[in-house]
Amino acid sequence: MPSNTRNNLLRAVSKQPLEDTPKIRLTEVAKNFSVRGQDIEALRPINLEIRPCEFVALVGPSGCGKSTILNMVAGLMKPSSGAVLYDNKAVTEPNRNIGYMTQKDTLLPWRTTAQNIGISLELKCRANERGQARDRIAQIIELVGLKGFEHHYPSELSGGMRKRVALARTLLYQPETLLMDEPFGALDAQLKLVMLDQLQRLTATRHMTVLFVTHDLGEAITLADRVVVFGARPGRIRTVRTINLPRPRDVFKIRFTEAFARIHEDLWDELKDEVMQGSDV
Repeated sequence: MPSNTRNNLLRAVSKQPLEDTPKIRLTEVAKNFSVRGQDIEALRPINLEIRPCEFVALVGPSGCGKSTILNMVAGLMKPSSGAVLYDNKAVTEPNRNIGYMTQKDTLLPWRTTAQNIGISLELKCRANERGQARDRIAQIIELVGLKGFEHHYPSELSGGMRKRVALARTLLYQPETLLMDEPFGALDAQLKLVMLDQLQRLTATRHMTVLFVTHDLGEAITLADRVVVFGARPGRIRTVRTINLPRPRDVFKIRFTEAFARIHEDLWDELKDEVMQGSDV
């Protein structure tokens, strides 16, 4: 997409004022795991609120509980103590209001781009709705820049294209909240910037709430309204920083600004000692 068209789109869908009522609330949430009979404290009690349409990035060393938080918000895992609320209701089962994009794209190799994207609709579409489903798939394919690749198989796509397929599949059923666990970690630096630009545009267009896990501090600052820095395991929140950089943000240039550099330096000072201590579970 040409840069002037992209910027015009972003200005047209600049972020809505954030509401005060939290979309997601974690109250004194802690998590322990039992590993070969040993009790492991993964996450100490934390409190965190995420408002509707807010983009919040979680950063911290491996094993500090970031992915665990996503799994609890998704309803795939229960906290050992405390409460996870979504729209002021306790999350006690799989959360159908969210889309979850993980590190692996999990595309089915025997399905084309369009077929992989349309899996969720296949499970619930009646026969008389299939034409409408095809239209929705075509629209999302164009939205993520994959027009012309509808009939390609995953082995015929680049890494970036595969990520776009996974993102399109997640967005197709129009979740109001997007959980993302290092979705672009395996991409090269240039391709990652393209995906960050596209993610910014798509989530702004759809006024989505986003909870984004990353090890890349620059990535977090580029995208987020707030960055939450976690300490090494057992995880706990060290600091929460509001990112007062104007929107729309040019993901290709913002890292070269003085304001970005100051924020990065401040957050790295909070993070660097924890990274040295961090270890994989």
